[in-house]
Amino acid sequence: MDFTFSEEQQAVRGLASDVFAAKATPERIKQVESSAERIDGDLWRELAGTGLLGIALPENLGGGGMGLPEFYVLLEEQGRHVAPVPLWPHVLGALAICEFGTPDQRDALVSSAADGSLFLTIGIEEFGPYGDGVPSTTATEVDGGWRLTGAKAAVPVMHAAERVVVSATTPSGAALFLVDPRSEGVTTERGASTTHEICANVTFDATPAELLGPADGATPAWLQERVELALAALQLGVGEEAVRQSVTYLNERNQFGRPLATFQAVTHQLADCYIDLEAMRVTLWQAVWLLANGVNPGTAVLVAKWWATDAGQRVVHRTQHVHGGIGVDTDYPVHRHLLWGKQLAATLGGSASDLARLGALLASGVEVVA
Repeated sequence: MDFTFSEEQQAVRGLASDVFAAKATPERIKQVESSAERIDGDLWRELAGTGLLGIALPENLGGGGMGLPEFYVLLEEQGRHVAPVPLWPHVLGALAICEFGTPDQRDALVSSAADGSLFLTIGIEEFGPYGDGVPSTTATEVDGGWRLTGAKAAVPVMHAAERVVVSATTPSGAALFLVDPRSEGVTTERGASTTHEICANVTFDATPAELLGPADGATPAWLQERVELALAALQLGVGEEAVRQSVTYLNERNQFGRPLATFQAVTHQLADCYIDLEAMRVTLWQAVWLLANGVNPGTAVLVAKWWATDAGQRVVHRTQHVHGGIGVDTDYPVHRHLLWGKQLAATLGGSASDLARLGALLASGVEVVA
């Protein structure tokens, strides 16, 4: 495996860094967090205009024709800047439609997703301990169509979404479905995540839905792997920037006549952060490389998810701690990275849940890819 970024990936990273640095300033993020939508519309349009929003979508549907690695490079930069736009649920929803949708579904939604004129989202998380079992939400075929019954937890940007990609269990296995949030039988309970993003608990009561691909259990697993790596990519960017801010602060802040950065107790904590970040980086890009090259990832995706969940949360807690009292000031930039780190670490189950799932995979004989 070669994890060195290609020239194209370096160009994506550079462009994304420029866009986020210009648009996602701390002052602008604070302004967006107090808005009704809590989505930065100006940044969303800039991402669409530069082609970054559709970078992983097919060229014949308005996208950039690149792939998953380039999308995860983009997400790492978003995490670095904690930019309030729903990139991962929108793009991965569109990729699921590209992969499994009918020509009519692709034509109706993907081009508009690529140019940012509509929002897509994903509802795969349910209430209770997270696992790899079949969804408790069920789908029943009625008069040639499908009806969903069940509930999904903390669906991102449900208030703005044109369609939701939902997992549900059918008599032949789990499957993905497209749901219009305005359909009959949809009830939403609006809330806010730890990062202040608007989300919703959604209940389906015989809600009409369109099947997305085969109903054999393969499509929800396909989407879950990509969502878990998206969370890991965001967490890596969040942790890297939190450490960068800490290094700057510790070199500028003096105590007993010398910079805090020279104190051994402080350097040990930053050294532990460095080790955690490198483990997060190598496990993330190993799993991405395997998926992008069509290789069965075995346990690699879940290993990357666990490192992002477990180590990612350690990094944001340590970096807040070394800032002292100013680290708990909710207006101070590093505090926002703490909130993102905690939110990402809790999405699709925490570290204990990841370990339980990893143990089950190993016990079932799933290959460990090294």
